[in-house]
Amino acid sequence: MIRAFVAIPLPEETQARLELLQHMLPLPRRVPPENMHVTLAFLGAQPKDRLEEMHHACRAIRAEPLALTLQGVGIFGGRKPRNVWAGVAPSPALDHLQRKVASAARGVGIALESRRFTPHVTLARMRPHEVDLVRLEHALVACADFRADPFTVSYFALMRSHLTSNGAAYETLERYEFGSPATARPGAVRDP
Repeated sequence: MIRAFVAIPLPEETQARLELLQHMLPLPRRVPPENMHVTLAFLGAQPKDRLEEMHHACRAIRAEPLALTLQGVGIFGGRKPRNVWAGVAPSPALDHLQRKVASAARGVGIALESRRFTPHVTLARMRPHEVDLVRLEHALVACADFRADPFTVSYFALMRSHLTSNGAAYETLERYEFGSPATARPGAVRDP
């Protein structure tokens, strides 16, 4: 089984801007900049053949490059915070792409979580006991007007998540470029 997701990786300049934001917040377990992304669909643990089908379904998705802007910060989990995130400004093109990816996943038999798509970049993961919630909330208010320069998205990727003792490490299994047909690559999803 391969733990996988479909995402938009971030350019290095945006990663660097988010890393600065991380240092302005009292975060116990920061996501490394190279792991920052916007998740389009979390696929969970899937057999290799199912991910091969997902690869082919993603290759069939056609989209044009789109511009994204990161803005605002927040937490998931309320009084028991789990994640601190940077938000993504509303983007109909991103919403449309996410619906195509979700449809592709369902089309190959992958059951997705039934929660509303809330585009974001996770900055930190935590357990409630690891954070001073009052201090975190004050820092989030101070950073509420966070905004990064817009960036152009020219591809999305099928990613693999390796769970380690230091957290997750991500590997790009395949990239799907916008604006041109993808090249078929048999065996794009490698064995663990």
